[in-house]
Amino acid sequence: MSLKIRPYSPSDRKAVRDICCDTGFMGNPIDPIFVDRDAFADFFTRYYTDIEPENALVAEDDGRVVGYLLGCMKYDSVNRRTFWLIISRTVPKIIGRIITLHYNKDSYKFLSWFLFKAAGQTPKSVPEAAHFHINMYQEYRTGFAGRRLIFPFVNSVAKQGIKGVYGQMQVYEDRRSEKVFERYGFKFIDRKQITKFKDYYDEPVWVATIYNEFKQDQEPPMPLVK
Repeated sequence: MSLKIRPYSPSDRKAVRDICCDTGFMGNPIDPIFVDRDAFADFFTRYYTDIEPENALVAEDDGRVVGYLLGCMKYDSVNRRTFWLIISRTVPKIIGRIITLHYNKDSYKFLSWFLFKAAGQTPKSVPEAAHFHINMYQEYRTGFAGRRLIFPFVNSVAKQGIKGVYGQMQVYEDRRSEKVFERYGFKFIDRKQITKFKDYYDEPVWVATIYNEFKQDQEPPMPLVK
């Protein structure tokens, strides 16, 4: 594995959206749960690629984008802008696909979860803090690629004078991931069980919030990994 971490470019947009959909079902393609890959990618990536592309990074292996970090530093407007993007750009597409009978039973079930349950199953965020969303193909989920994506973003946030940075990630009964992030200054501050996979996966799945709060005048909080 020879990974290169570089800033996101508009030409990476399709690759980022493909990764989002190819891994949307616990590292596997989202298609069995939701057939509308376009809308799914809008839900989870469009704000970042369209509004804050300067805060995104990609991991590239032999010229192929295999992972990404999508970051947000505009914490005071992200919710409003995300809502507007979904209402103005995504919802009309969904309505058109409902009219043309594009969706199956599983897709309607996912839409129902997203509209009526997702917000209640999202762990708490941190006011006035930056945040990130990270994803990559299964074979790159060894921790190495993730660290190389997260470290530069966290250091960049610290230099902006923002009080801290948080991320939200799926976790299971195994707590090893918590110990890994704690070594780098993150604390797990909340987690909630999600139900969108309950008909497809027997074990409980949670989404957890991890948070790194910066101390005044501290050195960059994470080492840069070559």
